[in-house]
Amino acid sequence: MNSKIAVGKIGESLAADYLQNCGHQIYERNYRTRFGEVDLVTKQVDRLVFVEVKTRRSERYGLPQAAVTPKKQQQISAVAAHYLQVNQLFDQPCRFDVVAIRLNWQNRLIDLQHIENAFLYVAATES
Repeated sequence: MNSKIAVGKIGESLAADYLQNCGHQIYERNYRTRFGEVDLVTKQVDRLVFVEVKTRRSERYGLPQAAVTPKKQQQISAVAAHYLQVNQLFDQPCRFDVVAIRLNWQNRLIDLQHIENAFLYVAATES
């Protein structure tokens, strides 16, 4: 398995465990649509949470959360809109979180930062 993919999988598992310990129910992992993918869909109390997990083993390319660019936010928003429509959850409150994870070179956790309400829904723009 590609090292980058393996690091991502480790990060997603750590994030899912962390969120479950914080009271989230995991509804989906790697929810894919034609618009893209979101790493985790969870529910916390009465709110649906779309979670993007970013994992890094170094800060060479910046902090993990910096990789959730405006374009990525737009993609996650489109996936979330699709999820809500397909599941007929039109009035469901939701939010977008980011879990930023830093690992050492042995893939052991250094830091996990959960950023609630990391961004607001970003509507698609016409090209």
